Amino acid sequence: MACKSMTGFGRGEVASGGRVWMAEVRCVNNRYLDLKIKMPQGYAVLEERVRKKVSGFHQRGRVDLLLAVGGDFSDLVKMQVNLELVRTYKFAMAQIAQELGVEAATDSASVAFVASRSEVLVQEQQNEDIEAAWLFLEQALDQALVECETMRQQEGAALVRDLSARLQVFAQTIEKIEVAIPELLRQREQVLGERLQKLLGNVQLDQQRLCQEVAILADKTDVTEEIVRLQSHIGQFQSFLTEKEAVGRKLDFLLQEFLREVNTIASKINDAAVAYLTVELKSELEKMREQIQNIE
Repeated sequence: MACKSMTGFGRGEVASGGRVWMAEVRCVNNRYLDLKIKMPQGYAVLEERVRKKVSGFHQRGRVDLLLAVGGDFSDLVKMQVNLELVRTYKFAMAQIAQELGVEAATDSASVAFVASRSEVLVQEQQNEDIEAAWLFLEQALDQALVECETMRQQEGAALVRDLSARLQVFAQTIEKIEVAIPELLRQREQVLGERLQKLLGNVQLDQQRLCQEVAILADKTDVTEEIVRLQSHIGQFQSFLTEKEAVGRKLDFLLQEFLREVNTIASKINDAAVAYLTVELKSELEKMREQIQNIE
């Protein structure tokens, strides 16, 4: 699929063993690739793998990636009983009972009391098997990236359709200018002849001099080179729209060349009708430029 948008969203989720791994990717347009990753605690070692995988899908744009894991982590929690401390509590409680002249308590309340004491039950957090976790996190990440890619391709296709339609309008307007040039030159020649005749009165016009003046005028208003270059740019633009690699920068640069030629045409031809057409051309170029900002 050619011409992907830089705007998209994707989400992936994988569940296994009571845990759920989740990945969300959001992207918007940006001149370069700006990747921000939020990883679960303890998963930092996987960041380089994540970056490499995301870079395979995104060449430009601001990409925000959220990776998370939740669920049952009881298998990572180990409880250790400090038996030495329990014996210390037992001996102390027996001494207290003897001092008070009562029987030492041995019921469940006493057990609960001892168990609630600090450091009697020691919780140990085991390290998660990151390689095993990566198998599931990678699946969630792949799901999110593929879903985002699909959205970007769909929007990219819509952008291509819009740009193609605008390019066609642009090309048609260029054709109108090209067709109008010969008649414009003929009118200029006629006006020039009439003005000279009026200024010189009954003096016979030097046809050779008149032809020279017309030639100079024609040269000053000749926009053949600009039109040829614009037609070449139009062909390049259409070709770029079908490429599978990132073409946003190419298209943006080409539009600058479009504008350069249009400005030259507008400065060379001092005619109201042509001026109106060049304004239309600039309007289309501005709309195309705005669309291109979203193409990767």
